[in-house]
Amino acid sequence: MKRKSAEAHDIVIVGGGAGGLELAARLGRKLGRREGRRRVTLIDRSVFHLWKPSLHEVAAGSLDSHQEGLSYPLLSRRNHFRFVLGDLTGLDAEARTVTLAAIYDDDGEVLVPPRTLGFQTLVLATGSGSNLFDTPGAAEHAHLLEDVADAEAFHRRLTTALLAASVSEERVLRIAIVGAGATGVELSTELLEGHGELVAGLSGDQTFQMKVTIVEAAPRILGGLPEKVAAKAARALTERGIDLMTNAEVQRVTAQGLETSQGPVPADLVVWAAGVKAADFNAELGLDTGKLNQFVTDDRLRTSAPHIYALGDCAQTPRPGGQPVPARAQAASQQAQYLSRALLDPRFDKPFVYRDRGSLVSLGDDQGVGSLMGGLGGSNFLIEGLLAKWAYMALHLDHHRSILGAPRTALLALSRLLHRRVSGRLKLH
Repeated sequence: MKRKSAEAHDIVIVGGGAGGLELAARLGRKLGRREGRRRVTLIDRSVFHLWKPSLHEVAAGSLDSHQEGLSYPLLSRRNHFRFVLGDLTGLDAEARTVTLAAIYDDDGEVLVPPRTLGFQTLVLATGSGSNLFDTPGAAEHAHLLEDVADAEAFHRRLTTALLAASVSEERVLRIAIVGAGATGVELSTELLEGHGELVAGLSGDQTFQMKVTIVEAAPRILGGLPEKVAAKAARALTERGIDLMTNAEVQRVTAQGLETSQGPVPADLVVWAAGVKAADFNAELGLDTGKLNQFVTDDRLRTSAPHIYALGDCAQTPRPGGQPVPARAQAASQQAQYLSRALLDPRFDKPFVYRDRGSLVSLGDDQGVGSLMGGLGGSNFLIEGLLAKWAYMALHLDHHRSILGAPRTALLALSRLLHRRVSGRLKLH
């Protein structure tokens, strides 16, 4: 029985990331308006959407989040779903209601009081964050890149550090990145290219060096990619002057840098890009969760409660071999496609099967490296250079196409290309 205070919705999706937004758009376009109201509701704590793999560009200052971000209200109108701004604070699976926190203005005044929404079907797509592994000092001294606010906060700190380095006696800015996954690797190259553009416009007495060190606990970088791909990326990073420390466990983060199993790493700025862990709050919602706080689902994305599903990084979904589906944007997109069909067709009862289509890593403006699964060249086709960079960009555009359509995506890509040509790469604002 529903609470009287709960506003009823047929399908409620919590989280507007790659998977949640794509699912809302697919369902909204199919269901549209029924019985005088929209049957699909998307809830997110932000008013605009940014593709999460782009956060490193926002952090480095090579991407303006306000230009790149897509307005949820505008997307909801075009895709016929309802958007609700809010942060999930509670779930009553039996009553089929979710509770959202109050919304405050900058002065602390309540703009919107706490609300309760009812649902027939709930989809949790709340994503995940970094895993600090209880490392002393990490929460206090390391910057995270979990959302747009984190990326913008780091960029503000980076801007002041760049200006300070240009007038310092040592003329060096040291940055340590913990974690050599895709985010850490891509951030390192974006930082160096931004630095190169900046110093090119400075007078000789203001130029300074940027030293970037990537610290990885595993034996090699890019552990989720084939070894050949990782080796090519490692060579490219080393040629650019980036220091790679593998088999190095971070023991403590301080205001002066890192203490590792291989010795100290001095740093003016530390970015933590290691590990994946869902929010601790997930364990308080009454659903079965795993050791990384992910919602445990079956092979049809169903959680331990009836009519509640989970997808993307917040879901622990089994693969046929027993291993969980990896926390990747392509997995969330595939799950959105699967779940849209499952929710629209009651007769559809096939399990979700994740298909690895390969991985691509950007190494700057005209460089990339990766592997494509299937198709060209056999089961594992390695690509690098400009071709890999184009393929990487195509993944981003394909995500936009799924929620904007092909014509609008083409116009958006053209406008952003022209804007970068005119305004330059690095933003210092």
